[in-house]
Amino acid sequence: MDITVVGSGPNGLAAAVICARAGLSVRVIEAEPTAGGGARTRPDPEFGGVSHDICSAVHPLALASPFFAAFDLPARGVQLAVPEVSYGNPLPDRSAAIGYLDIERTCAELDHGGSWRRLLGSLAQACDGVVGLFLGDKRSIPPNIPAALRVAPRLLAQGSPAWRTLVGEDARALFTGVAAHTISPMPSLVAAGAGLMLATLGHATGWPVPVGGSQAIADALLADLQSHGGELVLDEHVTDPPPGVVLYDTAPTALLHIYGERLPNRYADILRRYRYGPGVAKVDFVLSGEIPWRDPRLKHVPTLHLGGDRTTMARAEHEVAHGRHPEWPMVLAALPHLADPGRIDSQCRRPLWTYAHVPHGSPRDMGDTVAGIIELFAPGFRDLVVGVRSVPAAHLADHNANLVGGDIGVGGNNMLSALTGPALRWNPWSTPVPKAYLCSSATPPGAGVHGMAGFYAARTVLRREFGITELPPLAP
Repeated sequence: MDITVVGSGPNGLAAAVICARAGLSVRVIEAEPTAGGGARTRPDPEFGGVSHDICSAVHPLALASPFFAAFDLPARGVQLAVPEVSYGNPLPDRSAAIGYLDIERTCAELDHGGSWRRLLGSLAQACDGVVGLFLGDKRSIPPNIPAALRVAPRLLAQGSPAWRTLVGEDARALFTGVAAHTISPMPSLVAAGAGLMLATLGHATGWPVPVGGSQAIADALLADLQSHGGELVLDEHVTDPPPGVVLYDTAPTALLHIYGERLPNRYADILRRYRYGPGVAKVDFVLSGEIPWRDPRLKHVPTLHLGGDRTTMARAEHEVAHGRHPEWPMVLAALPHLADPGRIDSQCRRPLWTYAHVPHGSPRDMGDTVAGIIELFAPGFRDLVVGVRSVPAAHLADHNANLVGGDIGVGGNNMLSALTGPALRWNPWSTPVPKAYLCSSATPPGAGVHGMAGFYAARTVLRREFGITELPPLAP
């Protein structure tokens, strides 16, 4: 076996696909009984016709990531439903702010639409360049210099107290809800970068929903891997280093347990000091019908940011970063059936996916809190709930060991990690251990279902270990 990939998340599978297509023998080892990592879908334990996305549900980068654009999921039979509405943000005591695929429609409904257009209009027109900048390896010249020059002043403004240059309570909330995907204090450059990239995608390619659930993405990657001779081993925990070259789609601290005293002392000390970020509490609901939103436009919104206005969201993220539960936490929600009606079962039951931002390792059950927040904007919501599947942050690692303390960013959602990975190394996908590499979200370009950390790790391995300098084509 030439290469072993430990972990079958999107990054691990991306690395495995590239290496297998390069003609190498590849084995993927997964500790769980199902593959996919952060892109898995499972049936509800009580209502089998309803399925829940275990981690990610909506995929803004499924069409736009350079890796997935080359891999071409639609050509492989993965249906990516792109709704007319990318996301929405209900607001107390006023109408919601809604981000449509059509930027002009978005601006028309905002109090100061011109401000939103100035922020995002030119970025949406240069979407490939914007994505290439944010998902780049942080070591190469940006692929589109004009796009980078457009991004820079907007990043500095929205990542600093100058973020007030975006005018209008509704527009500010709309952008802040997107930026809050990073689960980090705001304003900050990390949050602003995520906000700019994701909001740009919302007006350029949309926020696609995989038909049938996120598992469809993982299954397409697995099918390609196996068609090129790759192997998948499930339900096997790696406790000792596999022979040969190994790529770890794992939390960096997993190497402490796998290598033990074989790790160089300095690197081991760095990993022992590695800091994970705040967590999320996962709450999946099964609903008997449509949510009765006060603002009827929200009935068509598959992705919702339920954190209130900008001030409330920023306060909540500050509290969580300092280890405290906010009174009103940031809640992200998704109703995939609005883009994929097949997610509704024969009894008209459908899933509601939610995350609540909480302190790292929080043991708190957030089901009632999340339901209460939704009820603020949709009186009568609780009457629709026929099932609640709540997983506190402290237990997310039970089904995905990478999510230490509930941190879905694997410790990578900060500026230093976004540039350097878990240790200060020119090549952040390498380690000081011979033939051992990292390809998880703890390495650049960070969290998200985009496959780019796996892409860069595979590129490194092919060059260093096998002398392969030309990457294989990824098209079907």
